[in-house]
Formats: sequence, C-alpha cells, structure tokens
Amino acid sequence: MSTNLYVSGDYLKKNPIWHVDESPWKATEILRIMARNRLAPKTICEVGCGAGEILRRLQASLDGECVFSGYDISPQAIELAKERENDRLHFQLGDVTQEQNAFFDLILVMDVLEHMEDYFTFLRTIREKSRYKIFHLPMDISIRSIITGELPAYRETYGHIHYFTRELALQMVKEQGYEVLDYFYTEKFVERPRETNKTNALLRLKKSLGRRKRELLKLPQKLVFAANQDVAVRLFGGWRLIILAR
Repeated sequence: MSTNLYVSGDYLKKNPIWHVDESPWKATEILRIMARNRLAPKTICEVGCGAGEILRRLQASLDGECVFSGYDISPQAIELAKERENDRLHFQLGDVTQEQNAFFDLILVMDVLEHMEDYFTFLRTIREKSRYKIFHLPMDISIRSIITGELPAYRETYGHIHYFTRELALQMVKEQGYEVLDYFYTEKFVERPRETNKTNALLRLKKSLGRRKRELLKLPQKLVFAANQDVAVRLFGGWRLIILAR
C-alpha cells in the first residue's frame, strides 16, 4: 500500500463520493469536542481533507472570521474540494508537513493516520504546526472483526494499513510528545434517504425490514455500550475514537 493509491485515482474508483456522506457526522463530533474544551480557533487546517465537506460544514457553524485550509495529496480529492472554496476556505494539493512557515490554531486529522505508511514522522512533524490537534481513528480491531476476517477488507477497500484500539491510539499520540486533553468514542449515524411515492411498494417493504433487522442486531451492542463502552468496542467494533491533544 502506498500513496499511489490516492494519487492514481484508484481510491476514487473504490470510494466515488470520497466519504462526503460521513462529513456532517464528523463535523458534529469535531464541534462537540471543541465545545467540551472551549476551543475558539481562528485558523483551522485539515490534513487529508478529501472532498472538503468537513471544513465547509465547520465554516457554517463557527466564527465568521475563522479561516480554513485543506491539504490533500490526491489530485482527484482536491478537484472535488475546489468546488467548495470561498474567501475563507481554501484547498491545496500537497503535504502540509512540507510547508515551512505554516502554523494554525487547530489541525484536524480525521481518519487519516490509519492510511499513512509512516504516521510516527508525520505526528512529530505537525506537532509544531498548531497549538491543538484533533485526531479521529477507526477502532478496527475487535473480536467481531477478527472472527469474521474483516481486517483485510478494510485494507482492500479503504486503504487501512494500521489498526488501533483505544489504548494503542492514545499511547501512539502520547509517545510522539503530545498531551491528551480529551477523548471519546464516536459512532456513525447513517441518514437514509426518504422514500418517495414513486418507490416500488415491495422495495419499500424490503428496505424497511432490512432496517429493522439491522436495528435489532445493533440492540445488544447498544446495551453493552451503555454498560461499558470499552467492552462494547472490543467486542463489536464499529466505533471510532476522537482525540484532542496539544
């Protein structure tokens, strides 16, 4: 696995909307951890910004004077992101670690570290480029993912070459010289499209039954999570971890 996956266009072929559907949820979690810690940045950078929808969502919710910068090594991602640019929201094809004089109040690294060949050097390099960092990582390692053999699929489809638990993620950040200020688990909320009158009645019924089946299967996970979050994540997976550090 190398950066060629992202610059060649292969990643876009496997993920044609570049995870834009996850952006509202991720932006909400960023705002939540910022509010918990009373952060009010004036400059925000996102490394691995993809299509740029997270920054666009944040711009709509934060101080009108805040300036946003997105970096990505993928030409295809930046082409998508450029459609979202405005006077306070800019995107650049490149590597922020190579920007000698770049400094921001907050750097976002949202579901990026698991893709990087050498995330250790990356973490050390960006440490001096902002006061605060927000990291978001999938908790891919679970009893379920190991038993069902899902880890190779994460590698093939999403380009994950590193896998984390909560303990490993926090240890990784601390070992690179960061102070962890806050963290919590996040779980994706899937918003499904509304049914229309044109939708076939049988298809609507199948979709409804499918949703109910998924909800029933998730019920034990939710109950265990309510009792003990760490145990639920280790058993079932599916959650991610958001970390605020400086």
